[in-house]
Amino acid sequence: MNPPVLRLSLFLLGLVAVFAVSGCNSFSSTKDYTPTAARFYIEASDGDAFASAVLPVSGARVSVSNKPFITEADIVHVDVEQSDMGRYLVFHLTPSATRDLYRFTGNNQGRRIVVAINGIPLGARQIDAPFNGGYIAMFVEIPEDQLPLLIKNLNGTSTEIQKAAAKL
Repeated sequence: MNPPVLRLSLFLLGLVAVFAVSGCNSFSSTKDYTPTAARFYIEASDGDAFASAVLPVSGARVSVSNKPFITEADIVHVDVEQSDMGRYLVFHLTPSATRDLYRFTGNNQGRRIVVAINGIPLGARQIDAPFNGGYIAMFVEIPEDQLPLLIKNLNGTSTEIQKAAAKL
């Protein structure tokens, strides 16, 4: 092989290696949040396969279906709001999850919804009417000073999932 062609080949090989390594590192960006999964379960009815959910502060016990009806993939973002009773979370859903939630809550009025964060039940609320606003508002049983970090982690996870879904 002639020396200029060999040098050019080595140069191109080195250039390709640099781009390959830098391209791989672009996918492993450092996250400024801890991945956090929020899943919503419905109170089990007779004959359902169920698990028992116990809320950490109140000790309320709810038998819930084993399969969540809303998962972290259905959540667009989460806000914290204030009411006379304290601060609560508002989980905003994707359009398809909004439609599913409306139908689901319309068919399950009177039953309770339980939210589990990373597998730990933290809140429950009764379905008093179909949810038609595209969100689920719920009080959670954690200290209020932990809410900002929880919101940051939930939103970071939701953003990452929604970006990945948009690429599909």
